[in-house]
Amino acid sequence: MSSPSPSKPASSEDIVAQKYDRCLADLLVKSGIGFSVGVVASVILFRRRAWPIALTTGFGAGAAYADCDRSFNPARIPGVRILQQAPPESK
Repeated sequence: MSSPSPSKPASSEDIVAQKYDRCLADLLVKSGIGFSVGVVASVILFRRRAWPIALTTGFGAGAAYADCDRSFNPARIPGVRILQQAPPESK
């Protein structure tokens, strides 16, 4: 797959598609890590109960959701302000 040339700006559809791809990959990774931690905790600490697996998988999915939400709406990042651009002055 070739990347677009630097002189041609990326279309908004490509930008949104990249964000969705990043969000999906992040969801799979963080949920997988949560699942793994839950399995280990279940076996070692909680005598093979199921709830640690569900809890930590949910924590991973929730963290991925929060990151995706920040990706699509940067105004939700604490401490970030969206500045309005001044209208161009006509002469």
